[in-house]
Amino acid sequence: MSRASKWSSMEESRSNMADNENTPPTAAPMAPALKPCANCGKPAVARYKPFCSSRCADIDLGRWLKGSYVIPGEAVEETETGLPSRDRDEEG
Repeated sequence: MSRASKWSSMEESRSNMADNENTPPTAAPMAPALKPCANCGKPAVARYKPFCSSRCADIDLGRWLKGSYVIPGEAVEETETGLPSRDRDEEG
């Protein structure tokens, strides 16, 4: 490569760098908006998703542990062993 073409190539690189410095940075892609907190309706926080805080997450956990969330269905009778009768019959 001759000195002239090297020089031309370097000038081109500098010109491109200068153009990049004057160009405003592009906006970062926006993260999708989180749904509101499942307990209180405040904006959710990614760390506690789908809740807004550890307090709301703990409240929800307490509801699960107390049995507040149930799937409707027919009641199953428990026997002395603690297993529902139809499961005990299968085990033998």
